[in-house]
Amino acid sequence: MRVTAGDAIDLRAPYNQRPVPLDLSRLFRAPHGGAGRGTPARHREVDRTIELCRALLTERGEVSGARVAGEVLAAYQGLTEPQVEAFFDRLVTEFSVNRQQVHQAAAAYQQEPSAANLIALQEAVEPPRQELFRRCNMGTAGTAILVDMRRRLLRSLHDHPERAEIDFDFTHLFRSWFNRGFLTLARIDWQTSAVVLERLIQYEAVHQIQGWRDLRRRLESDRRCYAYFHPALPQEPLIFIEVALTREMSAPVQPLIDPESPIDDPARATCAIFYSITNCQRGLRGVSFGNVLIKQVVDDLGKEFPRIKTFATLSPVPGFRAWLMERTTAAPGSMSPALASLVERGDAVTAADVAAAPRSLRDEMMERCARYLISTVDGVGAQDPVARFHLANGARLERLNWLGDTSPTGLHRSFGLTVNYLYRLADLERNHDAYANRFRVAASRAFQQLTGPRR
Repeated sequence: MRVTAGDAIDLRAPYNQRPVPLDLSRLFRAPHGGAGRGTPARHREVDRTIELCRALLTERGEVSGARVAGEVLAAYQGLTEPQVEAFFDRLVTEFSVNRQQVHQAAAAYQQEPSAANLIALQEAVEPPRQELFRRCNMGTAGTAILVDMRRRLLRSLHDHPERAEIDFDFTHLFRSWFNRGFLTLARIDWQTSAVVLERLIQYEAVHQIQGWRDLRRRLESDRRCYAYFHPALPQEPLIFIEVALTREMSAPVQPLIDPESPIDDPARATCAIFYSITNCQRGLRGVSFGNVLIKQVVDDLGKEFPRIKTFATLSPVPGFRAWLMERTTAAPGSMSPALASLVERGDAVTAADVAAAPRSLRDEMMERCARYLISTVDGVGAQDPVARFHLANGARLERLNWLGDTSPTGLHRSFGLTVNYLYRLADLERNHDAYANRFRVAASRAFQQLTGPRR
């Protein structure tokens, strides 16, 4: 992805080339003096980019620093996929901390815990990469390119665990740069710029938007859509939430996302249903926006519509089917033959199959899903990722819905089950503290009853 000033920045542009094995001995033949005459061209470009990085770290003037930062970013963007892989390797080997200096600074502070020695230790444990990234941010579109750089880095962490050092630096910086104080909450409607509207269609991860007509229905008067923006990425939503203003707490999601559904009078709404929350930037993974977004939207909607007293989600249960599949393997006789057969059929299961399930099978699935959502694992919390998010925000498990999402995605995730998490402002802090400190899950009495007797 090459970005120039004024471009609409697509942070999810594909990079489909696969990395190729690198001969590191050849790569580092001239690590400080630039590429030698015999260095392959693909390595010369990496060497040039690294030399520009070193030059940027020595610049003192803001004007010249911004110019060199632009050169670094342009050089990085010109790298091929294999060259990017080599560039990441060089960031590890040549821009990490000096371990000897860290040991010396730690020993000095241990011997004399003065403010000066503490500062020296803090400076020693910060790798030059962090300052490099800070200075790169001075270049045109620097923030966008660095976010995308981390997106590319994340794809390689499994095969290159040593690059976790780089990821830590990015996460440390991004949590400061994308602090809530720098973000702007904006309502998205049909008058919003076409670039942002296109981003919503592109990024929607929960219930796919089927083109402009579908999007327009989601932005009508009985719907709301809010997004957080950062001043460095004015056309790029960081996260957005879609809300339906209804007269009761919704169980099935299809009526909410049906482009042909009638438009209701929002002034008569008593419920706000959050039916989709999408984090847009993969490069900002681990930087939390959702908790403050929901709380601010609840506050704004409460002021705009005083009749609304119920704030709840209509959420997927993305890990339930996979959890059932694991249990069929780990404990083959732990479920009824009917449920085991349904799980084994996998994606061949249709909405009609689920709808035709006998009462006994329905009760068993509801019980198992309730147990899955309400149980926690030491050190992890709730097993389901969506449950972890909402429970950590102080919501409570309110209701489990049979045939809540009959789309292929909904059937794939959880055989069509959805769940309502209830956000009661008076209970958020207490619920959050109980979950954060003891992994105690807040659940309504009706939800708890679904779990049945202990086995």
